[in-house]
This record gives sequence, structure tokens and C-alpha cells, in this order.
Amino acid sequence: SDSNFNNLLNFSQLLYDLVNVILSFYFKRQNTNWTTTLSPQQTGKFVNLDMSNATEDVTMSAVLLREDDPGEAATMSMYSDFLHSFLKHTSTTIFDLVDEYESICNSQVNILGKIVYRATPGQQKFSKTASVLWLLKQEMVTWRLLSSLYSMCPIWYLWVCDNEKTNVDNLFQKDSVVRQSQLVVDWLESIAKDEIGDFSDNIEFYAKSVYWENTLHTLKQRQLSTYIGSSRALVTELDPDAPIRQKLPLDDLDREDDARLLKYLFTLIRAGMTDEAQRLCKRCGQAWRAATLEGWKLYHDPNINGGKELEPVQGNPYRCIWKISCWRMAEEEQFNRYERAIYAALSGNLKQLLPVCDTWEDTVWAYFRVMVDTLVEQEIRTSVITAEEMEELPRDYLETNWTSEKVFEELQATDKKRVIEENQEHYHVIQKFIILGDVDGLMEEFSRWLSKDRSVLPGHLLRFMTHLILFFRTLGLQTKEEVSVEVLKTYIQRMVSEKHTDLIAFYVSHLPPELAVAQYALFLEDVIESDQRHHCLELAKDAGLDVATITKTVVENIRKKDAGEFSHHDHMLDMGTTEADRLKIDVIDWLVFDPAQRAEALKQSNSIKKHWFKHEAAKDVFVKIPQDSIAEIYNQWEEQGMDTPLPAEDDNAIREHLCIRAYLEAHETFNEWFKHMNSAPQKPSLLPQASFTEKVAHEHKEKKYEMDYGIWKGLLDALTADVKEKMYNVLLFVDGGWMVDVREDAEDDPERTHQMILLRKLCLPMMCFLLHTVLHSTGQYQECLRLADMVASERHKLYTVFSKEELRKLLQKLRESSLMLLDQDLDPLGYEIQP
Repeated sequence: SDSNFNNLLNFSQLLYDLVNVILSFYFKRQNTNWTTTLSPQQTGKFVNLDMSNATEDVTMSAVLLREDDPGEAATMSMYSDFLHSFLKHTSTTIFDLVDEYESICNSQVNILGKIVYRATPGQQKFSKTASVLWLLKQEMVTWRLLSSLYSMCPIWYLWVCDNEKTNVDNLFQKDSVVRQSQLVVDWLESIAKDEIGDFSDNIEFYAKSVYWENTLHTLKQRQLSTYIGSSRALVTELDPDAPIRQKLPLDDLDREDDARLLKYLFTLIRAGMTDEAQRLCKRCGQAWRAATLEGWKLYHDPNINGGKELEPVQGNPYRCIWKISCWRMAEEEQFNRYERAIYAALSGNLKQLLPVCDTWEDTVWAYFRVMVDTLVEQEIRTSVITAEEMEELPRDYLETNWTSEKVFEELQATDKKRVIEENQEHYHVIQKFIILGDVDGLMEEFSRWLSKDRSVLPGHLLRFMTHLILFFRTLGLQTKEEVSVEVLKTYIQRMVSEKHTDLIAFYVSHLPPELAVAQYALFLEDVIESDQRHHCLELAKDAGLDVATITKTVVENIRKKDAGEFSHHDHMLDMGTTEADRLKIDVIDWLVFDPAQRAEALKQSNSIKKHWFKHEAAKDVFVKIPQDSIAEIYNQWEEQGMDTPLPAEDDNAIREHLCIRAYLEAHETFNEWFKHMNSAPQKPSLLPQASFTEKVAHEHKEKKYEMDYGIWKGLLDALTADVKEKMYNVLLFVDGGWMVDVREDAEDDPERTHQMILLRKLCLPMMCFLLHTVLHSTGQYQECLRLADMVASERHKLYTVFSKEELRKLLQKLRESSLMLLDQDLDPLGYEIQP
């Protein structure tokens, strides 16, 4: 109920406030940070949550928590958001569009993060939400990668100067491989930075300004005569190299603090936050360690070229010595694994860096960082450093010929199970091909996913794949057409199944024209409501689709469903309209929205009416065609400035429409006549021994009968005249006959021609028999015999549509009429017999 729901909201808010207070109190008492017990990855999940805003959007999140699939419900708006963003931007602002895509993903990631944070652990639906959250995070960073790599502008001018910094600057400007590799490193570091947040401000170590204070305290205590503590061997000196030099340990608490600090320092360096790492070192009393993190900076003396004023020198003039020291330090097994990894990252020592890289992102970062480091070092040693100044680094480091392709080959060969599994994730595969610049390879991968089982691909992944293809097309990059089309078709089908009606037309417009018509027509087949149909056509028009061809295709698709072989079934003429019939009738609505399609509406309605002559169903089709359609067709033709006759196809369609209307009107009038004919008043009868009262009553009944009979006979005569006229209109249809084209210059349509010939053979003999029934039943026997002249006439050639059996049947009916004439003392043709 609403009251229970409101109580839940209030309780949730109080609970989060209480947690906030408890955590704050706990941290103050402990003088430490709760994140120190977590891994860097776990830390990132919590430090991005601002506890002061823990109750923000409580209402929205609580509502989403009630959904069966909160992740899908929360992100449903992304489909329309991406389309609206695309429509806002032109090709000149394509990278603004990519940034907007990233922003949309980021907003949804924040929302889902709150849902997962507030969810009950272990529930299946929230595991789905977490899965969606991971997908959107990966999509967000993939858009970031695209923006970074494809907006990269090469700079071709060079500076000539013999110092490290300038030469490396020149290297980055002239070598796209180095430049792109550094962008990949920056991208991976930005992902790590997003994950860890700004947690270093909250890290509190027991030693604020003095490092290893517990060891220092113990050493001081041991100098006192009253010391009775542990006599375990510890370092006796506290310079940074003491533990290694003396091969003695620090106090256990200091070792724990050091291990924790080193892990965080590596995490900061992994996130590209070297300055932050140095600041943390200084805050923890390890300024010397901060200095070791400074040595990578390239040397640059701006005063070499001469100037009026001296400028400060930048970088480390002894960087070579510093680097070989870092390399050796990374190789030293006595150091903590994260300390070795820190200096391995700074010196390009891949072998010692990889052991702490547990994820796909970490591993790729390690390879590309070392790749950039190697290429930079090769440039410096080639251009700046003399042989005398060189410090020897391992040959395999200096001579490795790194390429992006080689990096991912190495990644395939890793022995880390997690990295191998993550290497197969959809987004990591996409990121790999983007980094490699291999669009064809990416398209082949898309094709493999679609052929494997496209139904299991997440909707958000399909959305990304679609917009990635549109991004490539906007940049003018060639994508494999057949794969691009399959991706678009799959996404369109997903949009249809998930009822994203307003989005479909846009994506269909990016298919080849013929396929676009087929796809949108397929979608429209299931649109039933008239207002919705009109709306879908407006969307198609706005998207630049060929609306006329689409609506024609919709009608033809539905008309041809369960069509079977064309035939005529007498027993079906007066059967009720089935649901399948109703679908075929209603489909004509697609063609009457636009007055310019009235001719096509006539053609399609003719096809439907011809296929089955169920009278009620056929009349319903006629109702669908506006009464002014024929006049509208002529008006449309004249508005185009045409002073020639209508196209033959349109002219013949109008005639065919009139033929069918004449036939149905004749049938309907016959039914009325037949019903009236069989509802004649019954003449009252008088019993042989009737009383006087009964005789008087009988006289009144006879008078009423005579009056009713007169009325009935008058209406019968009128109906008889009407039905005769309408039947003759069919049998003697003007300008060539019923269902005969007046224009022979139309495009050849064998199927239609066959249908019209067959309809003449099926309908005209039956109409002739019905006319005979009318004439014979009303005593017009002589006119019955004139039917033979009409059928045999060479002008109308009706005899050509009669089979031998039908002619035999007609002659039999004419014989019956002749016999009636003979009974009236007339000759067989109805003339008086001359004495």
C-alpha cells in the first residue's frame, strides 16, 4: 500500500543517516581509514559514494528497487537519449556527440550504483542490475577511448634542440604510434582514477611526519636501562636503505603501514596520479620516497639557445642513472611486491610490473606504458645521450620492437585466468580493435557475435554497436556493409520487440533503401491503432523514408498472407468475415492517409476484393475507400500539371473498381429481391363450416391480404426492375465488358490478367443464371429467352466465358421458360400462335 511504501522510504532515509553517523564516529575514534582494509578495486566502489548525499534520490531508487529488473528499468531512457543526442549534432560536432554519449552513460552509472548500493545482497534481479552497471561502465569508457583516439590531431612542425624533453616532444608530434600509445595509457589511467576516487585525503597513518615511528620508539626504549620488552632483532639505523643494507626487519606495525602505503602509492601511479602519490609520501614522512618518484621527468634547459634572462632548468639531468637504479630496485626480491611494481612502472620493467596487474585494464596499461617508455628511451638514446653518458639497461628492453598488435598477442598468451576471461568480454574485444584501428576486424567480430546467437546480446550492447557504426560512417570510415546492415537490423528488431516505436524509423533510414522499405513495412504490419499508424507514418516521413512504397509493401505483405491459389468458392460468398479477412480489410487504411496514394489504394483494394468475393467482406473493403477517391485521383493528376490522360494502370484500376462495385451491387440487390420474393403475404383460408363471425373475420383478412399483397407486389416490381438493371450493367458492362481493361498500354501483369479472365468465367455465368431466376420467377418468360441472344451476341461474346456444362445448364433453364410459354398457349419463343 501507499502508506507502507512511504514508511519504507522514511525508514531507508533514517537508516542511511544512522550509518553515516556511526561511520564518522568510528573513523574519529580509530584515527585510521576504513578503506585501508579494502583492495583498490573494492575501495573504488565505496569512495565514490558521498556519504553526505547518501539519501539523495531515495524516492527514485526505492521505486526502481520494486521493479523486476531495476537495471533495465532505470536505463530504458538511454535508447531515446542516444537518438536525441545524435539528432542534435552534425558531422562537424561529432566529438561533442561522443562526449555526450559518455555523459549519458555516466549519469546512468551513477543511478545504477545507488541502486546496487541500496539493494539486498543475493537477490537475482540485483545481480542483473550489477551486470547492466558493468556494461554501461565499459560503454562509458569506450566512448572516452574513441573520443581520445579519433580526435587526436597530428602536429608536424619540429623544434631542433639537443635536450631530452624537446626531443621527446618532437617524437610525440611526429610519431603517431607513440602518441596513440600514450593516449591509451592516459585512457586506462583515467578509468583507474574514476574507480579509486580521491581517497588519499582520507588516509590516516599513525606516523604523520616521522616514518617508521614504531621502530624508532622501540629503538629508543631499548636504550633505556629499564627496557623489558622484546629483544627481537630490528634495524639499528633508520635511513631508507637500512632494512636492505642491514638485512634486518622493521617493527611489525611499521611494516604493515609500509605495505599499505606502497599499495596505495602503486594504485595512485596506476591512475596516473604521480603528484598525488608524492604528496601522500610527504604527508607520511617519506619525502625521500617522493623524490624517487620525481626522477622520471625529462631534462630540459631553456637557456641553451641563449636568452636575455635565465630560466629555471626542468627535469632530471641524471635520469639515466635514476632509471637504471629503479630497474635494479624492481629486480630486487627483498622489496615489497608493490614497491617493486612502482619502480618497474617508472623504469619500464614489464616483467616485474605484470605480477600485480590482475585485471585486463591493468595488464593492457602495463604493456602500453612499457611500450611508450621503451620508444621514448630509444629516441633519447639515439638523439641526445652520448655513448659515454649511457647507463646500461637490459638489451631485451632497449631492442624490443613494440607494436599495438604485439601487445595484444602477448595478452592472449597470459597465464592469468581472470585476464584470459576478461579478454573475451565484448567491450574489451571492441576496445582492442579500436586501439588497433582495425575497423574491419571489429566488423568481423560483430558478425561472429550475431551469427552465434544475436538474441542473447544485451540491448545496450546492440545500441552501442549501432551508434559506433553510425560514428564510423560520420567520420567517413569504411565499414563492412553487410555486417553494418545486420547490426542495424538486429537493433531495429530489438527496438520493435521492446516497443520503442518512436525510435525505429530513424535507424531504418540508415539501411539500404530496398531493405529499409522491407524492414519498416514488417514493423508496420503489427501496428493496429489508426492514430498509431498515422504517427508511425509521420515518423517515417521525418526520417526520409519512402512512405508510399512502404505502405504499398505493408498492404501487399498482409494481402498475400495465406492467400493460396486464386479460385472462386460459391459456398463462401455469404460466409462471415474471419479475423484473417479483417486484417486484410483494415490494411487498406495505410493507403488512405495520403491523398496522393488513392490510386494505389484502389489497386490494392481491387486485389483484395478479387481474391475472395465474400460479399460482406468485400463491402467492408469498399467502405475503406473514401467516396471521393476517383475524383481525388484525377485532381492529383491535374495538380501535377499533366494534360495527358491518367496512366494506364490508374485508369484500369478505376475501371476495375467500378466493375467490382457493379457486381457487388447487383448481388446485394438480388439478395434483397430474393428475400422479398419469399416473404409474400399468405392468402387467408376459410374453414368449410365456418360460423358467421368467422366469415366476417375472414372477409377482413382478405381485404388486408389484398392490401398487403398490393404493397408487396409493388415493391417486388420495383426490386425486380432494379435488380434487372444492375445485372444487365454487369453482363453488358460498357466499353468492352465486365473486368476487361479499357487501356491496353499498361504495364504487363500476367497474374492480374489471369485473375480477371478467371473472374469473368466464374462470375458472369452465375450472374446470368441469377438473372434468369429473377425473370422466370416474375413470369417474364419471353425475356428469359432473350438471354440466349445476349449470350450468343458477337458484340459481348459472353458465350466465351461459359463452359459446356454451363451452356447446357443455361439451355435447360431456357427450356423451362419455353414450357411455361407453351402453357400460356404461346409459341416456344413467347409469340402468339397464329391460327
